[in-house]
Amino acid sequence: MNLKVLLPTEIFIKQPVTKIIAEAENGSFCLLPKHVDFVSALLPGILTYVDERQCEYFLGVGGGILTKTGSEVRVSTIYAVQGEDLGTLRQKVIEQFEIMNERERLARSAIARLEADILRHFVKQGVSADG
Repeated sequence: MNLKVLLPTEIFIKQPVTKIIAEAENGSFCLLPKHVDFVSALLPGILTYVDERQCEYFLGVGGGILTKTGSEVRVSTIYAVQGEDLGTLRQKVIEQFEIMNERERLARSAIARLEADILRHFVKQGVSADG
């Protein structure tokens, strides 16, 4: 099978694999090369895959959609981080969430400033129209 993990801005992983394990709302599932075509909504969690040398890799995903068509398996997700073992994956996920939280805080702050500027503009326009 050919695994392709797609993020909004890049192709995160593109490689041949022999096995994929992921988690959907109704539980974990395993895809092997002769598995029927398949579509599933993924929960945020760990996606495991095995490459052709039988090495196992772990990928933290923020939910998404998995489709299997023939030998092509595509995972579309908004967030992914890779680790060679569960310990390093856990640390990378923590670091990425801290970065994302900081970005969200900065975005909220910028939106609040923009809203305040718009309100000041409207107040200023209202005062000059009356006077």
